[in-house]
Amino acid sequence: MRGNAHKYGKNVDTDVIIPGKYCNIIDAAELGKHALEGLDAEYTSRMKTGDIIVADTNFGCGSSREVAPIAIKGSGTSAVIAKSFARIFYRNALNIGLPIFEAPEAVDGIESGDEIEIDPPSGTIRNLTKGTSYKSAAFPPFMQSLIEAGGLQPYVEKRLAERAKV
Repeated sequence: MRGNAHKYGKNVDTDVIIPGKYCNIIDAAELGKHALEGLDAEYTSRMKTGDIIVADTNFGCGSSREVAPIAIKGSGTSAVIAKSFARIFYRNALNIGLPIFEAPEAVDGIESGDEIEIDPPSGTIRNLTKGTSYKSAAFPPFMQSLIEAGGLQPYVEKRLAERAKV
């Protein structure tokens, strides 16, 4: 995955990731049009499909609104790199297949606009603008398969279909 960085600070909560007035929308692409609207009203007009959110600590804190990672993914954002994530956001992101990476050194070395490349299987994050490289913990194979499938539901459906063939 490869895209430009959009950098934000600490404690980006789910209320600014997707404001409550949009939480009744069920279409991911429609939700994505409002991603980060409460924090950065220009995010969706500035970002290009594949871009990457980079944030400080405690990304996704606040309510457990499951639509927050759906809105980010629906906007076309390919991944989130942060120093740390709120635990409920972390799990919700993985459940819907949004790749997230905890990499404090990468966050410190990345600025808005830098071109970033991520190799999820190895956890390698490259800042192509600055020629630097960082490591995040790689996900175990099961989690990589879940993300590649697009989230928990498509992963389980695929596994059930494979078992039905046996």
